[in-house]
Amino acid sequence: MPTIKANNISIEYDIHGSGEPLLLIAGLGYDRWMWHRMIPGLAAHFQVIAFDNRGVGGTDKPKGPYTAQLLADDTATLLTALGVGQTAVLGHSMGGFVAQALALSYPHLVSKLILSATNFGGPNHMRITQEALLVLMDSRGDPIERLRRGILVSTAPGFAEAQPEFIEEWVAYRVAHPLDPAAYEAQLAIGLALMSDEASFEHKLAQVPAPTLILFGDCDKVVPPGNADLLAQQMPDSRVVLLPGVGHFYPFEAPELAVTAVRQFLS
Repeated sequence: MPTIKANNISIEYDIHGSGEPLLLIAGLGYDRWMWHRMIPGLAAHFQVIAFDNRGVGGTDKPKGPYTAQLLADDTATLLTALGVGQTAVLGHSMGGFVAQALALSYPHLVSKLILSATNFGGPNHMRITQEALLVLMDSRGDPIERLRRGILVSTAPGFAEAQPEFIEEWVAYRVAHPLDPAAYEAQLAIGLALMSDEASFEHKLAQVPAPTLILFGDCDKVVPPGNADLLAQQMPDSRVVLLPGVGHFYPFEAPELAVTAVRQFLS
């Protein structure tokens, strides 16, 4: 896979399709495999740029902690190195924090913004549900079983039963690509650093000039969809789309629905 030096680290990336560029920023602990079910549909219409954030996949994993601004600087430098003057940006979950920082610090690079299953941080966002928190914080038992519990609570009811083969593919991928514990903690620090009112994006988002789509699954227990309206209240040029019957990992659960929503917004 190609790599490029950006912001003093080596970043692994790939590019699919042609047309107007669309940059994908993955969430906590995930490399660009997170987008593999959406990329074929998106690449039929856009030049899709997917990359591994600092700390995961084929990108360097320097010592943390990391911040949203640091990863936004990585992303901006990557775009410059690739010769991309301006692009639509889709950031999911933690990647949504990075996308917000990018749109605020590098507005000339962001033509349109898609904030996906994310929040603005601070004390006023809608926090993870108690059900999801209890599952994701439960470290008991076999690591594979913990992973399965996490997948179940992060997806909509019935998804695992409807697509057991993909659940096995998902588990196998995570087993074959284990997380570096220190790098995971470094990425985890990104969200933790945004928990104060001063550090959050809440009161800064009105400065974002890019038209914005706020895209959620309506069954998301990890980042409840009530955060979509909270984001929209701060962003005058925004619209909310809730994907029906899917949870936090809609790029896996309903890739066709998600591609349609992105296409309609970007066109």
